[in-house]
Amino acid sequence: MQLEPLPYAAWEPSLTTLHLWSQIVGKIALRSSALRNHWWNCTLKPTARGVRTDLLQANGIPFDMELDFVDHRAIVRAGQHDDVTFRLHDGLSVAEFYSSLRTALAALSIEVPILAKPYGVPSLTTPFVDDREHHTYDPVMVRRWWNVTRWTADVFERFASEFAGKQGPVQLFWHGFDLALGRYSGRRAAGPPKSDPVEREAYSHEVIAFGFWPGDPNVQAPTYYTYTAPEPETLTTFALRPAGAAWNASGSGHMGAVPYEAIRNAPDPEAALMDFLHSGYEAGTRAAIWNVEELAHRPSRSTTTTAKSD
Repeated sequence: MQLEPLPYAAWEPSLTTLHLWSQIVGKIALRSSALRNHWWNCTLKPTARGVRTDLLQANGIPFDMELDFVDHRAIVRAGQHDDVTFRLHDGLSVAEFYSSLRTALAALSIEVPILAKPYGVPSLTTPFVDDREHHTYDPVMVRRWWNVTRWTADVFERFASEFAGKQGPVQLFWHGFDLALGRYSGRRAAGPPKSDPVEREAYSHEVIAFGFWPGDPNVQAPTYYTYTAPEPETLTTFALRPAGAAWNASGSGHMGAVPYEAIRNAPDPEAALMDFLHSGYEAGTRAAIWNVEELAHRPSRSTTTTAKSD
C-alpha cells in the first residue's frame, strides 16, 4: 500500500468534526455496555470499512453502530431489523449528526441517555445539540486518514502477535481520537492512585502504550507515539528507533514520538514502524524491569504448520 501525505492543516476542520461525531457514538457505547478494564468496552474497533462499537445492549435490544468511511454512512444495526443509516457529508453539523443518530436509534426502539457534550478536549465545550459550528467533512481526506489508520492497525496487530501477556485490542479511543495498543506487565501501578476516575481506571496497571494520532492544536502533524506508565526514572536513557524518533517531555512525563512522515518516507514503512514499536517496548521493559521472556509469544513450529494447513 502506498501511504499518502496526511497534512494536519489540510483537513483539521474535518478531523475536528469527525472527532466529535466519534465522541457521540462512543458515549452511547459507554452507557450501553458493561465496564471493561481500561474502558475497552466503549472504544471503537477498526473494520474493513471504518470503525464500529462492540455489541451493545439497551432496553433489552442488542445493537451496534458503525461509521463507514468507504460509503460515508453511519449505520445502526439491531437484531432482526433492517439497518438504519444516514449519510456522512460535508455540511452535516455535530448537532445534526447527534439528532440523526438519535432518530436512527429511536427507529429501533433504542433510547440511551448520555451526557451530551464533548469530553477531554479543552477547546471543545459546546453541547452536541447546540454545535452547528463544526460541520466540515472532506470525504477524500477522511478516506485518506482511514487508509493510514487501517494500515497502522494491521501493523499494530502484527506487533501484538508477539506478546503473550495481557494486551488491549487495537482500538480507537474517542477521547483523544488516537488508535492505540497497550501491553501490561500484570503488576498494579505503583504509587498513589490517580485522582481522576477516568485516568484511575485507565492506568490501574503498569502499561507500555503505543499509538497513532492524526494531530491536534499542540502537535500539528500525524505522529506515532509510545510511553510507559508509571514512567520509570531511566526510561529516556534508552534510545528510540528509527531515525527521527525521540523522547519529548509531556504534561505527565515523557512520550516517545516519530512523525508519520518519517515512517511514510522510509524505504520500508512497515519495517520502520515495527522498529519504532520494538524500541519503545524495549525501553519500557528495560527501565521498568519486565520479564520479557515470560511475556513473549513464540508459536511452536507445529502450531504454525497447523495454522497454515487449516
